[in-house]
Amino acid sequence: MDNQIYQDTMAGEKLSFDRFREEVLKDYRIVCESREASLLGRREVLTGKAKFGIFGDGKELAQVAMAKFFRPGDFRAGYYRDQTWMFASGLSTIEQFFAQLYSNPDLEHEPFSGGRQMNAHFATPFVNSDGSWVKLAERKNVTSDIAPTAGQMPRALGLAFASNLFRQSPALKPFTDLSHNGNEVCFCTIGDAATSEGHFWETMNAAGVLQVPLAVFVWDDGYGISVPRKYQTVKGSISEALKGFQQKDGTNGIDIYRVRAWDYAGLCEVFEKGIRKCRETHVPVIFHVEEVTQPQGHSTSGSHERYKSQERLEWEREWDCLPKMREWLFENALTTEAELEELEAAAKTAVRQAKERAWDNYIAPIKDQLTHTVFLLNGLLGEGGERDVRIQGLIKDLTTRREPLRKDIMHALSQANLWLGDEDHPLREFYEALKVLNKDIYNTYLYNEGPASALLVKGTVPEFDADAPQVNGFEVLNRYFDALFAHNPKVVAFGEDVGKIGDVNQGFAGLQDKYGRERIFDTGIRELTIMGQGLGLALRGLRPIAEIQYLDYLLYGLEPLSDDVATTHYRTMGQQSAPLIVRTRGHRLEGVWHSGSPMGMVLGSLRGMYVCVPRNMTQAVGMYNTLLQSNDPALMVESLNGYRLKERLPSNLLEYTVELGVPEVIREGSDITLVSYGSMLRILQEAATALDHWGIHCEIIDVQTLLPFDRHHLILKSIQKTSRVLFVDEDVPGGAASYMFTEVIEGQGAYRWLDAGPRTLTAKAHRPAYGSDGDYFSKPNADEVIETVKSMMEE
Repeated sequence: MDNQIYQDTMAGEKLSFDRFREEVLKDYRIVCESREASLLGRREVLTGKAKFGIFGDGKELAQVAMAKFFRPGDFRAGYYRDQTWMFASGLSTIEQFFAQLYSNPDLEHEPFSGGRQMNAHFATPFVNSDGSWVKLAERKNVTSDIAPTAGQMPRALGLAFASNLFRQSPALKPFTDLSHNGNEVCFCTIGDAATSEGHFWETMNAAGVLQVPLAVFVWDDGYGISVPRKYQTVKGSISEALKGFQQKDGTNGIDIYRVRAWDYAGLCEVFEKGIRKCRETHVPVIFHVEEVTQPQGHSTSGSHERYKSQERLEWEREWDCLPKMREWLFENALTTEAELEELEAAAKTAVRQAKERAWDNYIAPIKDQLTHTVFLLNGLLGEGGERDVRIQGLIKDLTTRREPLRKDIMHALSQANLWLGDEDHPLREFYEALKVLNKDIYNTYLYNEGPASALLVKGTVPEFDADAPQVNGFEVLNRYFDALFAHNPKVVAFGEDVGKIGDVNQGFAGLQDKYGRERIFDTGIRELTIMGQGLGLALRGLRPIAEIQYLDYLLYGLEPLSDDVATTHYRTMGQQSAPLIVRTRGHRLEGVWHSGSPMGMVLGSLRGMYVCVPRNMTQAVGMYNTLLQSNDPALMVESLNGYRLKERLPSNLLEYTVELGVPEVIREGSDITLVSYGSMLRILQEAATALDHWGIHCEIIDVQTLLPFDRHHLILKSIQKTSRVLFVDEDVPGGAASYMFTEVIEGQGAYRWLDAGPRTLTAKAHRPAYGSDGDYFSKPNADEVIETVKSMMEE
């Protein structure tokens, strides 16, 4: 019996050792394959097959180690050096990696972005085609990468913070498809130089305060492109600089570990310990991964030999993680030279074959289009003269291109089409078909286009009881939010002063006590990461309302909205949605920093979000309801001076909806059309009443939303009646008024119906001066409107 136990023990130990050895060699194979992918990827760029390349060579060993602790339900908010992690996690094949390098627009081959993002920008699907969320708790989840340095940090905070809410909020316990009781960790990667960005510091401070399961991996290769670390980071070490953040008994904060990029065993041990504690206790952790090398430098746009000394280059060759792991395998008697050589050769072959398959899949449809184009062009020959010469030139240009692009084919077809005149020819039909095809490839999914589109929500009217009370505008919102939180457990609201006092204008007054601190809560003064919190919660299937106290402060949080929120649906080809509602208030408050009307900035930077500009709080309620029925993100700009104006309280607060992009005529008239939004409409109404005495009858149109804008051309119908139009807003010259002008005069062709030149009336170019006089002389007032309208009527 004792002998049998001994034999079973020995057999078990051998099996355990064999499994360990198998796992280690699998890791080494992934390291070798990833390194070869980087080497061949750079070559593909330099030979012209790909546009640009940025690779993860030097980080392979640390990433296979971290992938061991990346579980289903976890999230990644990384950056463009994480290819090995993706390979090791089973979330990307090498063929898919090369498909993205070539910008293959077919999701079947490039499933991360359909060719819309540069290489190493990964993503996994979060939503189904109908807009419903996939079972995120059962998958390893990758939020779509962005390139702006440290841009992943605010989103990472929100992804981790969601685990807090899922663990702490009773209202979220039923949503087991989205979370397993908040046991998920958000893995975030960042280059050492990017820790100099404010995004990093604001995120780490917020994470330490909130105590969220955020694991940050800092890859420290000693440089930020060509700038050495000593010019980047105080004390020359991010872990040293963060020591004051270290969590201690009785305090909040973060855990800090230092590891070396070439130390396989050490990496696995430290990562396991840190991630386990982060997952269990929600204490954030930062892993400072030092002694990282960059065998090929920063990217394909330059050579690191230009700024690294010979000594540094020699050190990088010696301490590169790939040969160091090779040494470790021999030192621990885990393999033989012959076995490793066979493995390494097989890795090179596999990567080369994957690259070739990716290229063939990318180029085949282009060559098919080219072949058919040349066939059609040949069919145009025969008339002689200049036409034949030009067509022959187009044929030669196409047939001599080694790596043709879709744009080359479209250019040839466009040029040939010019020579057709009125001739009916298959070339024209093919050209038009390719236009449609390429539009689908490159110009779709800025917003949801399926059942989750906000534009599919039809408008309904507010209903009022016979004895409906007249209440302050903020009370309409307060009653609405009360009903909303009782009805929809996925809705959360947060921002500066939102929780305890119910926001500075009392929209959430008393609701934190009623619905809990996990659903309505305060944040620090940190607009950037408030937006990041909102984005992360939205990506995890919740319905966040993130508040920016005043519209002027949007500048602090603009980068994650512009680069991340507004582009999420587009850059994933509809595979991820971010239904974040950013609530703020603006217009007509006096003073340089609270004037609240930078709408041109908003319109230029937030394409991909809807921009709602309600004139009162009842209208705002209808817009909230519309947005909450869709998966599209939006900015809601409430009128700051409308919170204490009286409105009738609707009886259908949760059912009333406003159709986005549909203006409303709020005053009918026959002589001139006045177009504006928000608080400015009250100025127009005052002016219109005065103009009635002069026999001038103004039609006033509230656009309601700036994005989308007048989808059915209702403003054009008004101009066809009045033959005059004035666009008025509080933005600076060239801002929102110019945007509306272009949309109507050019986009809708309204110039055909005008008897007088169209005009805009805006604020002055400077910020508004303080006080009521400052407001009068800085922004449009009723007197200016009256004078402008009278002038237009005299043309």
